Amino acid sequence: MIKNTKLSFIIALFVTIFSLSNVSAEVGQLNNDQLKQLMAEGVPLIDIRTAGEWKETGIVKGSHLLTFFDERGKYNMDKWLSDLSKITTKNKKFILICRSGNRTGQISQFLDKKLDYKQVNHLQRGIINWIKAGDKVVSVK
Repeated sequence: MIKNTKLSFIIALFVTIFSLSNVSAEVGQLNNDQLKQLMAEGVPLIDIRTAGEWKETGIVKGSHLLTFFDERGKYNMDKWLSDLSKITTKNKKFILICRSGNRTGQISQFLDKKLDYKQVNHLQRGIINWIKAGDKVVSVK
């Protein structure tokens, strides 16, 4: 009986260690107040929309403008990641924003699960909800 208990413990320990080694960070899904707090702490906000979208709605002041998908839905992952590396690293906290939160939700999950970024966050419901809530934007020239 004691041998079975020890064996069960050892198996449980290995399962726990194995499962922890495959755990990736959880993508942060932020509301407007959380976004403001993190930006106040100096966490970079990266607006992945197109130039036309930035001009249409404005941007959150202090955003880094780094288009992911172009107007036709195409992207260049290598270039985008290279440009992202000039703003942040895999181990530092950052925030993504788009129009509605759909694109940033997908990109955040990809960065987290496939590329091992540790502290990815995105604004739920995007710039549309930001503006709807009365939060300020600035114009883009």
